[in-house]
Amino acid sequence: MRGTVLDAFADRYAERTHGMTASEIRALFAVVSRPEVVSLAGGMPAVTALPLDAVGSMIGDLISRLGAQALQYGSGQGDVRLREQILQVMGLEGITGASADDVVVTVGSQQGLDLVSRVFLDPGDVVLAEAPSYVGALGVFQAAQAHVVHVDMDADGLIPQALSDALVALAARGQRPKLLYTVPNFHNPAGVTLTEQRRTEILAIAEAHDLLVIEDNPYGLLGFDEQVHPALRARCADRVIYLGSFSKTFAPGLRVGWVCAPHAVRDKLILASEAQVLCPPALSQLVVAEYLDSQPWLEQVKVFRELYRERRDTALGALVALMPAGVSWTRPDGGFYIWMTLPEGLDAKAMQPRAVHNRVAYVPGIGFYADGQGVGNLRLSYCFPEPERIREGVRRLASVIEEELELRTTFLGEAVAGRTRGGQPHGAGDGPAPNLP
Repeated sequence: MRGTVLDAFADRYAERTHGMTASEIRALFAVVSRPEVVSLAGGMPAVTALPLDAVGSMIGDLISRLGAQALQYGSGQGDVRLREQILQVMGLEGITGASADDVVVTVGSQQGLDLVSRVFLDPGDVVLAEAPSYVGALGVFQAAQAHVVHVDMDADGLIPQALSDALVALAARGQRPKLLYTVPNFHNPAGVTLTEQRRTEILAIAEAHDLLVIEDNPYGLLGFDEQVHPALRARCADRVIYLGSFSKTFAPGLRVGWVCAPHAVRDKLILASEAQVLCPPALSQLVVAEYLDSQPWLEQVKVFRELYRERRDTALGALVALMPAGVSWTRPDGGFYIWMTLPEGLDAKAMQPRAVHNRVAYVPGIGFYADGQGVGNLRLSYCFPEPERIREGVRRLASVIEEELELRTTFLGEAVAGRTRGGQPHGAGDGPAPNLP
């Protein structure tokens, strides 16, 4: 009967849809919207820190003056005034050799990622990405039917030797990666920043292997010591495609980002964008351009830095005070995220229902890998909750971890007792020990 068919179109979908799954973050939306749940999950900027009255008046005046333009179709490459302003924003990160013609405005940097994938990736192509990596990028690469190979990172960011080893191993199998995807500043989800020395080394490796680098940098201006790290694109214009966004420094709801790419790549990106969305929304672009022209936006970035630094400090202080032994975490010097490692044997995904029951949400680490790693990790976001909510969220999470540790200890004790029951310890002829969780 037709009523028993779960999906009548299942045999008609394109092959690229077969691996599509909801991200670990999107799957939590129904939970984190509940007011009783402290969400340490989603990386939502604190837009309430904006001067909303001033922004509202600015938008009203914009419509009065330029409504016919703001509500009309626009250029597939994006508004030229905004592209000129984007050059000034990138100039803060040392990118000085680009022109407005090198910039393509996108519907958030997420669309920029998708456009780059459409231009460069065929099914089966290899993409190198940090381990862990931004979940949105993994989804784009999966949709492109690319194969992601992870490259290890540590507290100093992507490890150059690990990148070299991965390239050599791929070459030995006759494979050549199309792209290296990296978030060098205040990494999502790891919260670490690539050191200056490693930036030089990684670009040298990319040059030696003729590897194209995708630099995703939405958090670059949000360093807590106000240091702005020079972009990879500033050092190597011909090999780096730069992705930027106003979601973290202004408003994510406007969905305005950009790609800065070598000239030939730019032309392909424009064609791909026109095929996908025809043109980025004119109203959103003009709002951002007006904001950059008429508001003290650099002072607002400073407000965001101070607010996120306070919340980072609150989160770290609560973790030190409340977490049980065996839990470790990164210490970000900018951005939104802390990466946590659980005691051996605990599974962040399996622990999640208990956490939701205890009214706290996080993102399991497995969602930030393409190959099943990250079982013992989770991502915490401190950017959105108020400090007292952050402390309460960490307290609830610590309680959940302690409960999980107690359960594991009890389980292990019962397993040992079961093996030795009757006076015969394991190893006396009853085969290998089972794999314990």
